[in-house]
Amino acid sequence: MADSRDRERHGARPGDTPALAGARLAFVGAGVMAESMIAGLLKQGLIDPNRIVASHPRTDRQERLRARFGIEAVEGNRAAAEGADLIFLTVKPQVLAAVMKQLHGRLEPRQVAVSVIAGASIATLSRGLGHDSIVRVMPNTPAQIGAGMMVWTATADVDDSRRGQIKAALGALGEELWVEEEKYVDMATALSGTGPTYVFLMMEALIDAGVHMGFPRRIAEQIVLQTVSGSVAFARDSGKHMAELRNMVTSPGGTSAEAIYQMEKGGLRTVLSRAVYAAYQRTQTLARTSIDNEP
Repeated sequence: MADSRDRERHGARPGDTPALAGARLAFVGAGVMAESMIAGLLKQGLIDPNRIVASHPRTDRQERLRARFGIEAVEGNRAAAEGADLIFLTVKPQVLAAVMKQLHGRLEPRQVAVSVIAGASIATLSRGLGHDSIVRVMPNTPAQIGAGMMVWTATADVDDSRRGQIKAALGALGEELWVEEEKYVDMATALSGTGPTYVFLMMEALIDAGVHMGFPRRIAEQIVLQTVSGSVAFARDSGKHMAELRNMVTSPGGTSAEAIYQMEKGGLRTVLSRAVYAAYQRTQTLARTSIDNEP
């Protein structure tokens, strides 16, 4: 029953042909993100294991992938990409140039290259691969447990059928959001891609504050984890503006009002805004570096 609900959430209704039915997926680079995607796809029954191939240079890693998922695992990136419909580039940024050189001019027009690599622009990927059907995705770390935020865009060469397949594949990691302009993917890198960093740091600070007051650390951590997850669930279900939600728990002269005063006095909003913008500027720097390192 749960699998049926998951399939509906990703665009398939009972009786429909799944978007990925008959498709062949390749993962060039089988790191954490690739494993997360493969696990999500198989858990939700969106594709058969024998329709997935992943590449990794180490034999022990290949064996682990075969044992865990029942997929095909190979050493070479070219071998993985051959015959695939969607080719996910899930390598580390520092090896992207070498991988593009290996695949340059070897992809068929029907194949789509899907990059999850921060800072690698569509123009860079297209030139490096010698290919026009490109999708660029910005995921984040909660994708590892199926709770991620995936912001993506595609070139005009990616047809509706392929877009449906990509939508289904990304939906296996959490929520996916298509944007029309590539600049929004760069912005998402700073907001959602880097976003867990901001949240974890704030949670750490709250836990430390609890310990400072006298809570044992394990109790402070339990309180903060539930408070954050409960607040997120409440905000999602309420549909209210964040300021309205904040006002709901802020009584005149109360504890929340005093806490807000101190946070505003310390410039919390400004610090967060500057942090996000600094991450965005760093994304642009990485994009320029990737251009310099093109094969």
